[in-house]
Amino acid sequence: MKIKVLAFGISKDIFGASSVNLELANDATVYNLQYVLEQQYPRLQQLSSYMVAVNNEYALPGDTIHERDEIAIIPPVSGG
Repeated sequence: MKIKVLAFGISKDIFGASSVNLELANDATVYNLQYVLEQQYPRLQQLSSYMVAVNNEYALPGDTIHERDEIAIIPPVSGG
């Protein structure tokens, strides 16, 4: 399946764009997505942590991704 991944913050710099398109297996999970992203964009691994949001909710590694889901990479955020 083809999916579009939105990038925010430093992940936009890592991807070199505000979104990327990926090809994943139909039964892909968030963990599978992260693995593929980190293989294609090794700098993503250097972040202390980042979250994946699916349909505007934080997702767990075992959550399944569907072709029409809205997926976003949320980098670590500092506040004060």
